[in-house]
Amino acid sequence: MDANELAVRCRKIVKVYDTGDQKVTALNSVDLDIRMGELMMLVGPSGCGKTTLISVIAGILDQDSGTCELFGEDLINMSGNDKLNFRAKNVGFVFQAFNLLPSLNAKENVSVPLIINGMKRAEAESRAADVLAQVGLDNRFTSLPSQLSGGQQQRVAIARALVHSPRLIVCDEPTSALDHDTGHTVMELLKGVALHSDRALVIVTHDARIFNFADRIAEMDDGHIVKVTNSAVMARKTNSPEAL
Repeated sequence: MDANELAVRCRKIVKVYDTGDQKVTALNSVDLDIRMGELMMLVGPSGCGKTTLISVIAGILDQDSGTCELFGEDLINMSGNDKLNFRAKNVGFVFQAFNLLPSLNAKENVSVPLIINGMKRAEAESRAADVLAQVGLDNRFTSLPSQLSGGQQQRVAIARALVHSPRLIVCDEPTSALDHDTGHTVMELLKGVALHSDRALVIVTHDARIFNFADRIAEMDDGHIVKVTNSAVMARKTNSPEAL
């Protein structure tokens, strides 16, 4: 595949945590490609390395060895400020716990990444309102997080992740705290709003209910990518009598 078609290119990624008493290998020679315009899911048991991998991909953690290129750039070679600026412009995050600021209303929460990137507040809040409308919250601009349902809070979190038009959206368990219908709605929003030919979306999840939204699914175990399959294959495997 042409490197220009890749959002993420990981080769031989190793990450080891030193706990003092012992060293734990969280990632053990991981290879992974994520294509532009793709929704990739990372699945596997707790502790298998999924969250560590997305943290390396997003530049939150440095790998100990190997290369991880994000849009052709290996963030490990950047200075702290350059890495922070690159991530602020190119990566959007959606967290399981939403991570909304409780004292800010929906529009103010969504405007935060733009203000961090230097946009004037009035312009940032105008853009935030546009994106909130895209996720169906045009009537909740002034609502505090405490006044919103779980699904509505997750929509605000998605709007915040999208507002600065990042090229990579990283989601950590975006539906695990939601009921089936709300989770399905959130995934439809993510797939419909976030995916373009010049973007990619990577989701860490244990939620088999949403596997069919993926283009491909990377199964992890014990710090390795075990295999990568398309979502139809994974859905059949998950719903087979042997899996029930």
